Amino acid sequence: MTTCLSWWLSEAKLWLGIIEKIIPITRQLKKNVRSSLCGLFFMARNVLLVEALRKVVPTAAGELVILDGIDLEINDGESVAIVGASGSGKTTLLGILAGLDTATSGLVKLMDSEISGMDEEARAVLRGQHVGFVFQSFQLLTSLTALENVMLPVELRGDALAQDQAVELLEKVGLADRLDHYPRQLSGGEQQRVAIARAFASRPTILFADEPTGNLDTANGEKIIDLLFDLNSEFGTTIVLVTHESRLAHRCSRTIKLTAGKVDR
Repeated sequence: MTTCLSWWLSEAKLWLGIIEKIIPITRQLKKNVRSSLCGLFFMARNVLLVEALRKVVPTAAGELVILDGIDLEINDGESVAIVGASGSGKTTLLGILAGLDTATSGLVKLMDSEISGMDEEARAVLRGQHVGFVFQSFQLLTSLTALENVMLPVELRGDALAQDQAVELLEKVGLADRLDHYPRQLSGGEQQRVAIARAFASRPTILFADEPTGNLDTANGEKIIDLLFDLNSEFGTTIVLVTHESRLAHRCSRTIKLTAGKVDR
C-alpha cells in the first residue's frame, strides 16, 4: 500500500510539473490544479453529507424558513467557504453542520454518523472526537490563561501530554511569550490566535469557523487567514468557514453561496 501511495504521489507531482512548464501558473491556480490531480488519483473520503436540510422556526407572523432544501457534500481535506448576504442562513447552517444546532428535517452525516437524529449528549461526544470550532468572538474562558485554554480540549480527551501539545501549538501561532497571559491581557488578534490553537489542539478531522476575521483589523485578519491555512496544510484538516470577506473565500478550494436559505446552483 505504501509503495502504491508513493507512486500515485510521484505521478501527481510529475503532471503538475509538466503543466507548470506549459502555462504560467499562479499560486491559486497551482492549488486548484493540485486539488484536481489529487481528485483523479485518490478516492475522496466524504466528511460531511447533507440532504434536503430544512430549518424552520415559529414566529408571531408564522413560520420563518431559514434553510430550505440544502444538499451538499464536503470531502476530506477540502477548504470550503460559505458566503451570502446577511440573513441568508450561513451561520445557522454552520451550527447544524457542526452539531451545535439541530435541523427541522433532513439528513446530516458527519464522519458517517447521522447527527440529525442524535441528542445533545451524543452530538457532544462526536464533536469531541472530530470537530474544532473558531468563533468570531473568540469564546475564550476568561478565568484561564492562554496555555490553559488550549490545554482544555486535550485534557478532556484524556491526553497525558496536554501541556506539551498546547505549548507547541501556541508556539506555532506565535504566542510562545503569552502562555501565562489571560484573555483580557491579549489583543483581539492574539485572542483569535489562541482560539485557533485551541481548535487545532484536539487534532480535529474538520474545523468550522464562523467569521474568524470579523472582529479584526485588516492586518490581523491577514495573519489569521495565513495561520488557518498553514495549520490546515500541516494537519490535513478539512475547513468549513462562514465569511463576508472575499479575500478569505478566495483562499478556499470551493465556495458555497446561500441566497434566502438555498444553495445557489
